[in-house]
Amino acid sequence: MGDTTFNKMQLLKRRFFAMRNGAVADSLRRQGADYRIIFGLNLPQLVDIAREFGPDIDLARQLRDNVATRESMLVAPMLFPVEELTLEEADKWLSGCVSTEVIDIACLKLFKYHPEAVQLVELQVAADHSLAMYAALRLSANLLPANMDYTEKIARAELERNNRLTQSMSRMILDDIEWRKVDINTR
Repeated sequence: MGDTTFNKMQLLKRRFFAMRNGAVADSLRRQGADYRIIFGLNLPQLVDIAREFGPDIDLARQLRDNVATRESMLVAPMLFPVEELTLEEADKWLSGCVSTEVIDIACLKLFKYHPEAVQLVELQVAADHSLAMYAALRLSANLLPANMDYTEKIARAELERNNRLTQSMSRMILDDIEWRKVDINTR
């Protein structure tokens, strides 16, 4: 890590600190957020910070690996240039996400733009554990309407498993697909 990345990291952490919201942080902790450090920033604040710091692959990797701090993991995908992200690194990153919140943001802000996003979904399905299935479903939802049949198949299969972590995501996807099919048929 060069001095520039270290300085950017210091500046970014100062921004987190300056924007901290203790009430939100306390609420997240009460809800079971398992991070050592929670600043309580919301998504619009994180997007503003990401815009301010711009794409930075080294800083993004450093933030991604800082699993102790909630906001670090959430802003990291906003800083990573998608054109620099290999499928292998994307799979490792998504597999290393520690919560549904981190998966949601990473899929929304980075992985859905990856040219091999469908293959990334398939890798998560193959991992066959609850958080990986949540990641597969979340990314598939972000890719709709493309691959609707495949997405419907994995959502139905996951709904049948009756997994508490993935039930609502599976239902949401199936409802979305049903709405899209009705919309297509009424045109």
